[in-house]
Amino acid sequence: MKVEIFYTPGCSECAATHAKLRTAAQEAVGDVEWHELNVLDELDRATDLGVITLPSIVVDGELVFTSMPSVEQLRTALIERTKGRE
Repeated sequence: MKVEIFYTPGCSECAATHAKLRTAAQEAVGDVEWHELNVLDELDRATDLGVITLPSIVVDGELVFTSMPSVEQLRTALIERTKGRE
């Protein structure tokens, strides 16, 4: 599973939250590709995926969150997505 989080640089609170979300994703799914993408560097990709607000989280090419989810919200969303793969 590939998780991409689009953000803007300079938000120290965001950086701390990213670490918690990454840990939750790894615990929930195990084999997760985690990518933190500065939207200023990845503007074309963000636009292609429909990202219009930040932070946004894309899972396997699908825009899933358009604001910062809680750890539990991300965990639940990833577990739900893995159910269809079994």
